[in-house]
Amino acid sequence: MRRITRAIDDERGAASVIVAILMVALLGFAALVIDVGLMYAEKAQLQNGADAEALSIAQSCAEDAGDALCSETSPLATTFADQNANDGLTNIDNVALDQDAGTVTVITGAEEAGGDENSVSLFFANALGIPSAEVRAQATAEWGSPVEGTAPFPVAFSICQLVEETGELQLFVSHGDDADASCEYGPSGHVVPGGFGKLPQQEGECSADINVIEEYAESSPGNDAPPNCGEVFASWKAQLTAGDPPTELFPIFDDVDDSVTPAQFSLIGFAAVEIHGWYFSSEAFHNTSAFVGDAACTGNCRGVIGKFVEMVSLEDGYGLGPVIEDLDTTVVHLTLGDEE
Repeated sequence: MRRITRAIDDERGAASVIVAILMVALLGFAALVIDVGLMYAEKAQLQNGADAEALSIAQSCAEDAGDALCSETSPLATTFADQNANDGLTNIDNVALDQDAGTVTVITGAEEAGGDENSVSLFFANALGIPSAEVRAQATAEWGSPVEGTAPFPVAFSICQLVEETGELQLFVSHGDDADASCEYGPSGHVVPGGFGKLPQQEGECSADINVIEEYAESSPGNDAPPNCGEVFASWKAQLTAGDPPTELFPIFDDVDDSVTPAQFSLIGFAAVEIHGWYFSSEAFHNTSAFVGDAACTGNCRGVIGKFVEMVSLEDGYGLGPVIEDLDTTVVHLTLGDEE
């Protein structure tokens, strides 16, 4: 009997061909999983570095626009980028600084000894003819003073009334007998005749729109408590009664123009005040010496009793403008973190 061997002999080497074909696919999957993972890891490091660089340069510019650290050649760029790279190497692809707009944009790229700029070497993909891939990251930070937003309570106080870092109760006066010719609330005992520190309110609201870049903001007459503020006063009372004094944000002015009607305030910033009492003609709470001692607001006094806390950075929704040099009030934050 003759043995049948031809078909079997014809298939010799087929397994090698299949393995070779599968190896190409396996290398492709390895490239996808390992090399792409490597690229994502590199991207994350570059993004952290770009974020840190942009924030550090913006902070330097907010503190001193003339400082060498506030420049497109700032050494902070390399320092923070390299510190966020696992291998300590990052290419600073570009730093774009716009001091007028108060923005800085940083672009970082991968860096390897002897490698192409902004590129990371690939392992498995190299076998497929793809030796490297470009990886970059971008971040933009802005800085400035908070210049516009909503003042929760529509009464402004003069900057000369702020007693910093004493921790003592004081009067924030919009009208009173303790006239002080050196302070902008005026030698006549109030800010301007009929002004009482009040600002025009949003329709139907207690709050007022504020923009300190505008040269002046109109005052609003009357010595009664601002209308539509019942909920605000109720909230303050509840917190004081519970032994937890509220902290409120108040607009601050440094000049008054009473040559026009209505008179106008030159607003320059915002202050946080820890409230302990207040007195307006139609609304008063904890305003006597029984509650606040020498800081009592009685008689012709109109205003708020409290402690100046600090010039503050404002919550989201407040617009930024140029740094106000006279006030320690600046905001620095990222606005963009995205790849090229």
